[in-house]
Amino acid sequence: MAETLAVDRERLVADLTALVRIPSVTGSEEAVADWAAAALRELGLRVEVVKPSLEAIRADPDWPGEEMPRTDLPVVIGRAGRGGGRRLVLSGHLDVVPPGDPATWTADPWGAEIRDGELYGRGACDMKGGVASILAAVRTLAAAGDLDRLAGELIVALVVSEEDGGQGTLAGIRAGVGGDMAIITEPSNLDVVVAHAGAITFRLTVPGRAAHASQRREGVSALDRLFVLSRALEADEARRNAAETDPLMTALGLPYPTIIGVVGGGEWASTVLDRVTADGRYGVRLGQSPAAAEGELRAVIAAACAADDFLRDHPATVEVTGGRFGSARVASDHPLPVSLAETVQAVTGRRPALLGEPYGADMGLFVNVAGTPCVVFGPGDVRVAHSADERVPLAEVEDCARVLAAWVRRELDGGA
Repeated sequence: MAETLAVDRERLVADLTALVRIPSVTGSEEAVADWAAAALRELGLRVEVVKPSLEAIRADPDWPGEEMPRTDLPVVIGRAGRGGGRRLVLSGHLDVVPPGDPATWTADPWGAEIRDGELYGRGACDMKGGVASILAAVRTLAAAGDLDRLAGELIVALVVSEEDGGQGTLAGIRAGVGGDMAIITEPSNLDVVVAHAGAITFRLTVPGRAAHASQRREGVSALDRLFVLSRALEADEARRNAAETDPLMTALGLPYPTIIGVVGGGEWASTVLDRVTADGRYGVRLGQSPAAAEGELRAVIAAACAADDFLRDHPATVEVTGGRFGSARVASDHPLPVSLAETVQAVTGRRPALLGEPYGADMGLFVNVAGTPCVVFGPGDVRVAHSADERVPLAEVEDCARVLAAWVRRELDGGA
């Protein structure tokens, strides 16, 4: 069994508290990136803050989309050890989604309140708890003198813009972030995610024909036509999920959900709607690119329009408007999940499950763009991510740090 390194819990909690108290909503991450760069410098890493041209990153053929306006894209990269050997990456994102209605919270979303062993706040689970674990792991290795003895290179990549597609990680990859293996500390309850689906966001613009409400039969309601398309999407969702055969994904029940989350239209209560827009999310199947998923979506809408008397001549339009999360898969017997699972068991006494997940993550960019085997392993339960009273168990944050430190030592120093 590998020696378990001690983690400075007080500093870990202080780091997580500081991170949660910085309101780093996607598109406004400059302050948290400055904090992260200073934290990595304090740990003795060689730190670079990459700020690519937004025009250049948007022109990249692998650009994963975006949903929030921004003027900057700061990516914090820390390095320890030496090049020429094996390279490991520990990565986490610093941006968070908006907190929503404060009245739905029992804690201040930016307060980092600790209650019953859990720290509350927007981003505590997704995924500042995981970022704090990375910092604590590096601090642990530095205190033990291991950073000076690494037989290879450790890269810490703290990125932004994950929540709306992942262009921060793409910028990091273009700056040289990648290697032999990578771990992203997204919430996984300290299980190991070896496969995940992806997702694209879309907008349907559905036409109708206006008429006075008293003569509604003279018009065609765009809302009624949206219902036609919604039913087609429901049938498509059922077909796509029934066709999946990978046990990791079938175990999820609905690995590739389709949802319409925003609907808008109409200008006058007594006028038949002549235009409705609907924004939604469409799952990217395992092994499928976002572009291929877009093709499936367009085909479903085109077929539904062709079968409708009105939409046949006045078809709805489809736009892909936001994030383009690709799917990803690492073989369960790959050395990365094997060595990580063995390290988790050695450190915690628990053998982690190897899982598939229905959400998109930066893992897809590491695997598909950087050619870097990658898994997700981190503290917290994704079911409380993006929710009111988002929180993370501090014991899991600490255990994650202990595992990461032991895993880096095992892979780059042979200390098992």
